[in-house]
This record gives sequence, C-alpha cells and structure tokens, in this order.
Amino acid sequence: MRADGNSKKELDSVMAIEKNAKNKAEKVTGRRGENHFRRDTKQGVCPVAKKCGGCQLQGISYEKQLEKKRMLVKQCVGDVRVLPVIGMTDPLHYRNKVHAAFGRDKKGNVISGVYESGTHRIVPVDNCMIEDVRADAIIATIRGLLKSFKIKTYDEDSGFGLLRHVMVRTAHATGEVLVVLVLASPILPAKNHFVKALRAAHPEITTIVINVNDRHTSMVLGERNILLYGKGYIEDELCGNRYRISPNSFYQVNALQTSVLYEKAIEYAQLTGTETVIDAYCGIGTIGMTAAAHAKQVIGVELNPSAVKDAIANARRNGCKNIAFYNEDAGDYMRKLAALPAGERVPVDVVFMDPPRSGSSEAFMDAVALLVPKRVVYISCDPQTLGRDLAYMRKHGYRPKECQPVDMFPYTDDIENVVLLEKTIHNYKEKINKRQTETERTGKRNESKGKSGIVRSGNRGHQKELRKVRTAPGSGRPKTSKPKSDQRNH
Repeated sequence: MRADGNSKKELDSVMAIEKNAKNKAEKVTGRRGENHFRRDTKQGVCPVAKKCGGCQLQGISYEKQLEKKRMLVKQCVGDVRVLPVIGMTDPLHYRNKVHAAFGRDKKGNVISGVYESGTHRIVPVDNCMIEDVRADAIIATIRGLLKSFKIKTYDEDSGFGLLRHVMVRTAHATGEVLVVLVLASPILPAKNHFVKALRAAHPEITTIVINVNDRHTSMVLGERNILLYGKGYIEDELCGNRYRISPNSFYQVNALQTSVLYEKAIEYAQLTGTETVIDAYCGIGTIGMTAAAHAKQVIGVELNPSAVKDAIANARRNGCKNIAFYNEDAGDYMRKLAALPAGERVPVDVVFMDPPRSGSSEAFMDAVALLVPKRVVYISCDPQTLGRDLAYMRKHGYRPKECQPVDMFPYTDDIENVVLLEKTIHNYKEKINKRQTETERTGKRNESKGKSGIVRSGNRGHQKELRKVRTAPGSGRPKTSKPKSDQRNH
C-alpha cells in the first residue's frame, strides 16, 4: 500500500483494516474497560507466570504477600522500626506503563509479550493481571495491523526488520493514553493510515509517537522521538499537581500507591514552610513539587535532560514558583554547594533521595553528609540496597528512625519503602571536638574546686568526691589521685 494513495480501492482497503482492527479490539477486551483474566484462568493464576517470571507471588493471598514483604524489609534494614505494609484495595491492573517486545514464533507468526526471565525469548501475552487493560488491548490491535500494513518485526540476530517494541503509557486521573512505536528506522510505511486504523479501534488514544532505536542494544528506547499524532505527551494528576509525561520520562507505574508513598514522605520531612529542600534524582519533579507546597524553597537535581525539561514545564503549569531544577549529577551538585563559602551557601534542611534499584553511591551519600541536613527522607525500591545504604549513612551520623513499606507492585517480590533518617552527630571530627571541650571544662572546674579541698568529677552522671591529701615533702603542690574521667579523656 502506498502512503499517499487516493484510489477508491486503497480507501476501501483502509476502511476494511480499520473495521477489522476495531472488531479485534472489542474481542480482546469484551466491553470497554472489562478484562476476562479472572474468569478465564484457574484461581486467578496467570497461565504464563512461570515463563514470564514477572509475578513471583502468584497463588499467594494478598494478605500473605504483604506480610512476606514486611518480613523481607525487616531482615534487610536490621533494628529499624518497620511499620505494616500499606497495600492496595484492588491489587490488579495497576501498571500504567506497559512494554511489549515484538517478534515471530517458529511458524513465522507475529507475537508480542515479555521476555522470558533471564533470556530474550518472547513469551506471548494477551492479557496481564497487573497491566492496564487498555494498554493490553492496544498492543493486541497493533499486532493485528502489522500484516495488513506489511510491517516486519525486528530480528535481534540479523538486525533486519522495523518494529522492535511497543510501549503504552496511561494516565490514571485524566484517562489520556500515549502509544510509543519503537522502530529500527524513522520511516513507518503508510504512517497516516496506520494511525487512522489504530485510532479507529482505540479512540481513547490521545497521542502516538515513533521512538527511533537503531542501535544493537538491549535498551528499549532510543533518544529520538518523532510525533505522529497528538501533542507527544500525556498529563496525569498526582497529589494535587498536574504532570507532563513524555516517552522517556520516569514516572511511577502505580499512580494510586505513589500518592500514598509521597504523602508519607512529606510527613517524614516535617516541613513547616521555612525549610530549604533538595530533591535528588528528581525525575519530572513529582516529589519536589509535592514538597514545595510545604517548604520555603525546593531544589530539584536530575541527570536526564528530557526529565528536567518536563520538570520545568510541570512547575510552570502548576504555578510552582519556589522550585528550581538543575540538569546535573545530584552528588556533584551537592559537593559544589557544600564547597561554597559559608556566606554564599544556602543551608539545606531536608534531602529527599529516590535512587534507582541499585541504590545510592557512597560518593552521593558523602555529598549529602557535607550539607548536614537535619533530615533525610530515603525512598527505595530495593530493601537490600536500602539496608546497605542505611548502614553507610549511620557512619555519617544519620540514624534511621522509621521505615514505611508501601506495596507499589502487588504479586511481585518488589516493595517500595520510605525511611526517615535524622541527624545525630554531625561528624567524627565534631564528636572529638565536643569531647575535648568537655574535658577542658572539667579541668577548669577541678582547678577552681581544688582550693576548697574537694574535687568533683563527673563519671557516668554520678558525682565522686576526692579528698585532698597532705602535701608531699619538697613540693608545694598537693598530691592527688587523677580522676578516672581524665584518664579516659587523655
């Protein structure tokens, strides 16, 4: 089919494709918004669970899942107080970001789904119990359109083909839908007719984008985006703010639980409206903008330039004037801030840190310690790296007070946590200086009290009296035994 053909035969063909796509979409979803997963599977267990490996807690009641996750967190964070996990009322179809790999089976049929755990073999998936129903239906429709539009799927071994992946992002609050076609080339045959056919089957789609990934890589998305339809992004609402979400933007996959998580993070920060806050790894600014309503000023730092662009647009859209964003490594930024002269440096009261699954680096945590914030609110998606990082932060004088697990990913092993850390002693040098100061004060007190014949020395909160003895022969100074506290301090 030619991309610009106007013959009656071609138009009839396009209309037939649109009608066929719409019928297939309705067959996949039944009535709009309904999913038949529970009815078609035995006891709610996914038929491809073992091959997929995405839902490790299949067949376990949700209550037991939550308890299992809490025990895991307790094992990882040690003596930190761990509260009961905050779960979901309905723990199904919560993922607002769905990614499907495309390929062919041994018979040459087009398939789409997820990679089998630990491999690059595609496990065909039509309906997933944790993915947005609309996203699954759209992916199934695209799979059905490929033959009609003569679009080849990409082969990783040979490097031939066009369609590599499809990513669908949905907005919980606004209902908007973004479809991303990840292609090995920027050219999509009959792109206008393809868009028309896809939207005929799914009018809920608000924007369609081509993402060009022409590299031999395991990364899903490339760096270049080409707009096919709509505005190129969707918008969602979270904690009272509206956010712009582009194809490459980081945005939590479970909007409902993200609100719960952020509310707890703000509670831990104990903001009164006078604080300066740093939002490290800020992404599109969700945590920082939530905190901005309760703080004097917020500084967001993010390495991804696309995310920073969205963050600035989000702040403008929401009229948030007390937040600024910097496209820089968060650790480098904080070290530069700490190196400024005292008169030029703005004291930082709270740091929010939300690192990737691998956790934070020691260099980053060293940079946090240089700023000496009163509180650090650590958001983590991996209990093991969280436990490791909390132990390192203790060395800098930050004591973890409480950990609140939030179940962002039901039916999986993953669990999100938010932890409050409070500053106890600024650093080891300050601890030594404090001990020396106390020793000097004790010495002066002993010297003044010696004239009265009684010396009082503090030892673990108790007072001990030492009687003055007679002057030794040939000496004009009284002979006394040295207090134990002085022996310990010297």
